[in-house]
Amino acid sequence: MDRSDRHSRFFLRLFSKNILLYTEMITAAAIIHGDRDYLLGFSEEEHPIAVQLGGSDPEQLYQVAKICADYGYDEINLNCGCPSDRVQLGSFGACLMADPGLVRECVQALRAGSSLPVTVKHRTGIDQQDDYQLFREFVEIQVEAGASALIVHARNAWLKGISAKQNRDIPPLKYEWVYRLKQEFIDTEIIINGGIKTLDSAIEHLRRVDGVMLGRAPYQNPYLLHDIDRLIFGEPNSMVKSRAALLQDIYPYIERHLAMDLPLGKMVRHLFGLFHGEPNARQWRRYLSENIFRKSAGMQTLYEAERLLG
Repeated sequence: MDRSDRHSRFFLRLFSKNILLYTEMITAAAIIHGDRDYLLGFSEEEHPIAVQLGGSDPEQLYQVAKICADYGYDEINLNCGCPSDRVQLGSFGACLMADPGLVRECVQALRAGSSLPVTVKHRTGIDQQDDYQLFREFVEIQVEAGASALIVHARNAWLKGISAKQNRDIPPLKYEWVYRLKQEFIDTEIIINGGIKTLDSAIEHLRRVDGVMLGRAPYQNPYLLHDIDRLIFGEPNSMVKSRAALLQDIYPYIERHLAMDLPLGKMVRHLFGLFHGEPNARQWRRYLSENIFRKSAGMQTLYEAERLLG
């Protein structure tokens, strides 16, 4: 949330033509009643791209599936893993794991609304549940409903007592549960998520499951993706670019949107981590954070920040 908007996705696409990108979670109600172009618009360069939905009303999700298909998305993903208070108040996200029958209805409604693949992102359970069979039953119901893939954040969601941020670290990881799931659902695509911070660890997981979802790691340090097409997707001749070259690649996009009166900060806030671990990276980040949100900020602001890198 508040990270994988269209500008962030365009930037990440520069690193790989193969990775599947996801939108932020967008509620079905917002799509039905809100500014659809703002919520769902994206650049053609972002393909392949999945729209992640939040909701628990099958009728709304049926309508939204049609809308998302018309916008040209490649996949629809239903979020059953977010534990935030706001999401719980809306009766969707991780609390849906307590009602697998309703999730089945939601998956069926999404499939009926369009021909796009429908996937489900969920946890290994909620609160202090530690019953693999209960977790397996949830999965089996969604597979029978027609989910084409399951993305498992390999830890429980604790709905009370800790924050959404703490939910990303405190509940223990259960990678073995996800591996076991793949052994038992051989024909279902199983994707693992949670605590994966390097491509080396992603490659290890791929020996046991079909895919890996990375979230905060590439946002904080996007350059970890720079060689992913060769290492993960088997393209030996894929071009590996330097950080400086990738920065130059995003400049035309920024210039184009500045001409459309989009504030510089909306785009450049996603570039902070590009020089993560490099000399003068702190000065780069500080200069950007202090200047890109000024009304006068423009390309010159970026050029000045770039000079600090040496």
